[in-house]
Amino acid sequence: MKSNPIEIVIGEFGWVFVGRLAIERGYTCLEQASVIRSWGTTKGLGEIALNGPTDSTKLDACGSVRLLESKVVAVMACNQVAWRKYVD
Repeated sequence: MKSNPIEIVIGEFGWVFVGRLAIERGYTCLEQASVIRSWGTTKGLGEIALNGPTDSTKLDACGSVRLLESKVVAVMACNQVAWRKYVD
C-alpha cells in the first residue's frame, strides 16, 4: 500500500481525511488514514496539501477509511515527501 499516493479527501458533511488513496469497486479507500480535525493554516487546506501539516494542524489517526465514491466532494494531491512521516 505504500506505493499508493498520499491524498487529502474531502467527504460529505465537511469530513476531511488524509491517507494513502486507492479506488476499489465504487469506494474511495484510504489506508494509514487520519481525520484532519484542524487545518492549522492561514492559507486554507491547500497550504497543508502543498507543504505538509503545520505545528497547529490536528490529525486524528483512524486506520482505514472507505467512502462511497459518490460521497467524495474532492480529492487534493499532497506533497508526498512533506506528508510521508505523518502517514507511514
